[in-house]
Amino acid sequence: MSTTQPRIRPIPISPEPEQSGRRGLAARVSLGRVFAPVPSEFLLIASTTLLLTVFGLVMVLSATSATASARGEAPWDIALRQVVFAVIGIPLMLIASRLPVSFWKRIAWPALIFGVVFQLLVFTPLGYSNDGNRNWIMIAGFQAQPSEFLKLGLALWVAYVLFRKQTLLTKWQHVFIPLVPVAMLAIGTVLAGEDLGTAMILVLIVLGALFFSGVRLRIFVLPAIGAAAAVAFLAVTSPDRMRRFMSFLNPNCLADYLNDCYQPLHGIWGLASGGIFGLGLGNSREKYDWLPAAANDYIFAIVGEELGLIGCAVVLTLFALFAVGAFHVIRKTDDPFVRIAAGGITVWIVGQALINIGVVLRVFPVLGVPLPFMSQGGTSLVSVLLASGVLLAFARSLPASVAKREAAIQQARTARQRREARAARASR
Repeated sequence: MSTTQPRIRPIPISPEPEQSGRRGLAARVSLGRVFAPVPSEFLLIASTTLLLTVFGLVMVLSATSATASARGEAPWDIALRQVVFAVIGIPLMLIASRLPVSFWKRIAWPALIFGVVFQLLVFTPLGYSNDGNRNWIMIAGFQAQPSEFLKLGLALWVAYVLFRKQTLLTKWQHVFIPLVPVAMLAIGTVLAGEDLGTAMILVLIVLGALFFSGVRLRIFVLPAIGAAAAVAFLAVTSPDRMRRFMSFLNPNCLADYLNDCYQPLHGIWGLASGGIFGLGLGNSREKYDWLPAAANDYIFAIVGEELGLIGCAVVLTLFALFAVGAFHVIRKTDDPFVRIAAGGITVWIVGQALINIGVVLRVFPVLGVPLPFMSQGGTSLVSVLLASGVLLAFARSLPASVAKREAAIQQARTARQRREARAARASR
């Protein structure tokens, strides 16, 4: 008599509910981080950046359509190239905004090295001169201005060096070494190409970073005086710069209309002819080859001519709101690196905008710096959008900084209450 043993089928083992729930919780946490609400500073910086960029694209189209048609090109050709750089720069800004602060600390040295090496390409066969400045390169038919990326690299590097030396900033030796020699080397690569305007912006970045690092005033004043003296020396020793500076000081500039006063006069005439409401979008007269660099350094004059005082006020308001959002990041963060880097980037973008507008208003001599976000120039647009992405990344870190500060305040308050309670018990 044979007996058969019942076949035992293996029972599938399902994941433990605890492990499954843990994975689900991790997925929800990760998804929550992606869609977490962003601070108001993030929204303010992002919205003003995008509005200024779109505004700039419209004004570049308006300022270049007439001359492009006169050359037999499509009126939107130049503006379309600017749109391509905006399409590249805006995603880069959004990607940069997602990167953690630790990434920007790690990349500080490589960013500066890349910026200096890229700038040195202007002295190779790829480089060429434009308006007396050898600060451009040509690669596969595309123009690029390497010094624009050097601005961001220098801002990150200076912030990282000062962040690492936070406890030593009371001694001038630690403030100046290696900051001053390396910064002078980086700025010297731009000065070697005779671009004093960009070099001045780089100096402003270094001074802004020093100011927001909290160094003593007497230590901060020394490099500021040195920078001013260097700019004065470079202006006096260059006949071309000296001639432009003297024309700026000339009270009878109309007598030199056909020479150095031609561009500043047409810029101020364009602003004046716009009045309060402007001649209307696309109705500028100066853009018909009367105003040199109408879409570049003098685009603010076209804004004033076509959109009037109201259009100029809108541009100034957008830059002011951008500055408010950036300064809130500087004020609220508890990370010295974030404070210093954000300070340098803010001084760069807002300071360059004020200098450009001041040149158009004849408050400053012609310096050849573009209006951020708005002037024609793909390299400039991509670099300021990338710098804005860095500011957005810093803005994302604010909730953690605020929570950490509030926790520290609460901890100090609790400790004080305990001490007071112990003192009260001891006095009974």
